[in-house]
Amino acid sequence: MTAWTNDELDRIAAAEELQIASLRGDGELRRPVTIWVVRLGDDLYVRAVNGRDGAWFRGAQERGRGRIQAGGVDKGVTFADADQELNDRIDAAYRAKYRHYPESIVDSVVSGQARAATLRLVPRS
Repeated sequence: MTAWTNDELDRIAAAEELQIASLRGDGELRRPVTIWVVRLGDDLYVRAVNGRDGAWFRGAQERGRGRIQAGGVDKGVTFADADQELNDRIDAAYRAKYRHYPESIVDSVVSGQARAATLRLVPRS
């Protein structure tokens, strides 16, 4: 399994936003969507604010692969289900990183719906 480099982790984690595109049924990338990303240790996590029914999230679940861009890093990824036991730590990471936004906006990414749609980004070589 490929791992993130420290430089990639630092650059992506420092980025305010991440562009994410999952694969469509024909193997082409969907149009990128702008989302937030957080880092826990050597892992990166994203959430679908609209929950498991969002188009990019469904594509991520169905095909398991896509592409991200953030902090000058452009990388193919595999989408892995996040360990649900990490949800409180992921919530805390979102609250800390995005605390300069109104609480109502941050609440959307720590809602039950978003927590149920948490993915770990795994780099592909």
